Amino acid sequence: MNSSVGSFKRDVLFVFWSQSSDNLESLSRPEQDSKLPLSLRTNLLDLFSQIEREFENLYIENLELRREIETLNDRLADGQTVEGADLAKGALKTKASHSTSQLSQKLKTTYKASTSKIVSSFKATTSRAVCQLVREYVGHRDGIWDLSVSRTQPVVLGTASADHSAMLWSIETGKCLLKYAGHQGSVNSIKFHPTEQMALTASGDQTAHIWRYMVQLPTPQPVADISQQTPCEDDVDSSDKDEADGEAEGPSDCPSLRVATTTLRSHQGVVIAADWLVGGKQAVTASWDRAANLYDVETAELVHSLTGHDQELTHCCTHPTQRLVVTSSRDTTFRLWDFRDPSIHSVNVFQGHTDTVTSAVFTVGDNVVSGSDDRTVKVWDLKNMRSPIATIRTDSAVNRISVSVTQKIIALPHDNRQVRLFDMAGVRLARLPQSNRTGHRRMVCCSAWCEDNTSCNLFTCGFDRQAIGWNINIPALLQEK
Repeated sequence: MNSSVGSFKRDVLFVFWSQSSDNLESLSRPEQDSKLPLSLRTNLLDLFSQIEREFENLYIENLELRREIETLNDRLADGQTVEGADLAKGALKTKASHSTSQLSQKLKTTYKASTSKIVSSFKATTSRAVCQLVREYVGHRDGIWDLSVSRTQPVVLGTASADHSAMLWSIETGKCLLKYAGHQGSVNSIKFHPTEQMALTASGDQTAHIWRYMVQLPTPQPVADISQQTPCEDDVDSSDKDEADGEAEGPSDCPSLRVATTTLRSHQGVVIAADWLVGGKQAVTASWDRAANLYDVETAELVHSLTGHDQELTHCCTHPTQRLVVTSSRDTTFRLWDFRDPSIHSVNVFQGHTDTVTSAVFTVGDNVVSGSDDRTVKVWDLKNMRSPIATIRTDSAVNRISVSVTQKIIALPHDNRQVRLFDMAGVRLARLPQSNRTGHRRMVCCSAWCEDNTSCNLFTCGFDRQAIGWNINIPALLQEK
């Protein structure tokens, strides 16, 4: 029986060895007989050579093991006792197992790298956190770059779109309440005044507009039953199905506003973002002309031009309680501008990313969180700016991030249509459900928290022309942590 097994293994190895030799021979033909590029031929020859060497080593070891087995069988047939026979069998078994697994292990390592996503799709979800899609806000005719939630009553959701418009929505019903159509280019960001019913929008028409709005909230409709817990998905592969390319129909009964209260000019390029400084008396804009401008809201006069970035700006953000501004750029850095002392305007440069910094935002404390096209998110301490205190590594570029106020949960919108949640220490908490029926179907551009809202406490938007309201069970999220 042992002889038959050894013969079978030897024959199998011989077949593989013969096939690899045949492949080598076919690849060794003159270059003019081959249609393969030289670099590809070279790589294939090298790989087949490695496979041949591995099988050759296994074949030699197999022969040695076969001879040892035959010797033991002969001694046992003659009635001789073999001292330590059990130990010898164990040693032989271990040696054989080790030698035959070397090649398979190498092949498995290579194969596993390409199939890990497929395998992970079958993993059981252990998180008890609830991530429920509550409502979709549909009406824009092009991708949505940015969204924000108002800080005064009535609380509304604002979206900024490449279709040259900004829209205000009822969070509870998903109905469009007002459409602002005063820009001549893509609307790239929207932010609400801290105390008044005013919105600040930045546009590709090289301006930023401040406009007042008055809306009346409709009667709330019953929301989805979020008691039916849907665990946040961890590693479920998403569908490649995209929405139809046809234009979506906008809201037919949505009132329209076309005239801005104030227009902020002076940029020589696309205005990519804008935000209010604490108090709402000044506003800051970021542009592709590599500058950020600080304006007086009442007079629309330029107060300061913040220069220093080597490439186009991508985002700007203000501190919620202090006169601090952070600007992000394609030059792989973000800068902190300090206006707390009227006589001194200091600037600090944060370096650490290797690609475009897509956004940098303040937390309530002394931290800044930055996201980048280099697929990382970094958490920084304003008191120690030399290196980040935490780094989150992901598998896709990160767009405009947001951090919840109370629990400091970071929401990461990705190019690959995913939205992931992390804590400030870099621990992954959850991933929002995403499939061909649930979640975003194209790049997710922005996220925004609204923890005070009972139905939707997280909003996301993307280039599938929709914004989505989510209910995140934060206590369950942190308990699972």
